[in-house]
Formats: sequence, C-alpha cells, structure tokens
Amino acid sequence: QLQASGGGLVQAGGSLRLSCAASGRSFSRYGMAWFRQAPGKEREFVAGINWSDESTYYADSSKGRFTTSRDNAQNTMYLQMTSLKPEDTAVYYCAAEQYRYIIGALDSEYFSFWGQGTQVTVSS
Repeated sequence: QLQASGGGLVQAGGSLRLSCAASGRSFSRYGMAWFRQAPGKEREFVAGINWSDESTYYADSSKGRFTTSRDNAQNTMYLQMTSLKPEDTAVYYCAAEQYRYIIGALDSEYFSFWGQGTQVTVSS
C-alpha cells in the first residue's frame, strides 16, 4: 500500500516536497516512480528510482528541476520539486513494481501498486 502526501498550493518558482510512504517489508526490492495527471490529460511519467542501485530517471519536463530519492529504512520515496511552473499543476501519484528497473519513461501499465494521489497546484 502506498500513501502520497505533501501536495499543496504554491506560487510559480516555488518548491514542494512530496512523500510516498509504503507499507510492507520488501520496499527495497521495488522500482518506484512518480506520475502526474492534469485535468483532461493522460497520466504521464515524471521520475523514477531503481531498487538495485537507486539510479534515477527523469522525464524531460522535470529534468533539472525535480529530484527523486528513497529511504529504504523508512519505506519512503520523495520528490523534491523546485522552480515550479503552472504547467506542473496536476495530481501526483506514486507507483511501485517489484524488481522493476527504470531506464526510461515508462507507461503506467508497468506498475501494479499506486498511491491515492496528492494535488499540486502552481499559481502564476
């Protein structure tokens, strides 16, 4: 089970940190990712972090502004978002798949477990 939190309302140029808390004992074996979905748009990959070496991958839209990390001892993944833009407004979801290796932007179908989503709104 995944629980996303940390969303909110922020002005353009501001920052937010999202968290994704996982239950279970094998968190370290899961490839983890962040997706987002804006109204009227498809869910899109934002960032991912691997289970084996904690290497990361970012969508072009988030590269250089967002940083994802994980704390296996706390069963938690994070997304630090900086220089936020109005187009970053969306519901952000965390996702997990056991032994999923992330080397590129993946479709949502590659992840079995999802958090409930947290709303991020960036005002101009």
